[in-house]
Amino acid sequence: MKKFMKKGWKPAAVILLLFIIWEASSKLFEIPGWLLPAPSQIFQTGVEGWASYQHHIFSTVQLTIIGFLIGSSVGILIAISLHLVPQLREALYPLIIISQNIPIIVLAPLLVIWFGFGMLPKIIVITLVCFFPIAVSALDGFRQTDHDLKHYMQMAGANKKQIFWKLEWPNALPYVFAGLKISATYSVMGAVISEWLGANKGIGVYMTLASSSFRTDRVFVSIFLVMVLSLLFFAIIILVEKSLIRWKPKGEGN
Repeated sequence: MKKFMKKGWKPAAVILLLFIIWEASSKLFEIPGWLLPAPSQIFQTGVEGWASYQHHIFSTVQLTIIGFLIGSSVGILIAISLHLVPQLREALYPLIIISQNIPIIVLAPLLVIWFGFGMLPKIIVITLVCFFPIAVSALDGFRQTDHDLKHYMQMAGANKKQIFWKLEWPNALPYVFAGLKISATYSVMGAVISEWLGANKGIGVYMTLASSSFRTDRVFVSIFLVMVLSLLFFAIIILVEKSLIRWKPKGEGN
């Protein structure tokens, strides 16, 4: 709470100011609710419609968690493999970069054609969104390992396995969590995109139905739900990071 009072009040004040300006502009210029609803209207819709979209939230959260865990595992395994086998890194790293230049929104329909409308294409979408930041961050962490410490361990007789688990992996952990924070926010977006593929529930479905019926207020409710879930996942990763990494210098990563 003290940390929030010290640092968090500034962004909170900016957000509050933006909402005040938004609300005042909607009233002053008499903007139609179907075009741009006022924050008060969006809040009212969100409260009154809770029963109609709460099951969509739970579905998206479940899909996000599963996809994030799989995507994170894939990203970490790829990073470790490319680090331990330099020839593999030289061959596959450019392909990993290229994979991120394929728009997910274009690839998604193809996944439906190949794998149907089940859970698998949705998980693939989230995995593709999540694995890249983690893989790249972890590889950077491995490369940033102190060469003097590594040389010292080699002189002391440590083998490659001992050097990796006792030096390179701990050194890369802050970088891994940096990638996890990015992927945590991307995973929610990936889940919503995957739900556009033909799911029967989820925030993406709720957003599509609201958009097709010109319920702009519900579209904004969906947007705010995605933002809240992204921030929540981001905060969880930060808490896990602080509980696992206690050797970072004070002020680093804050």
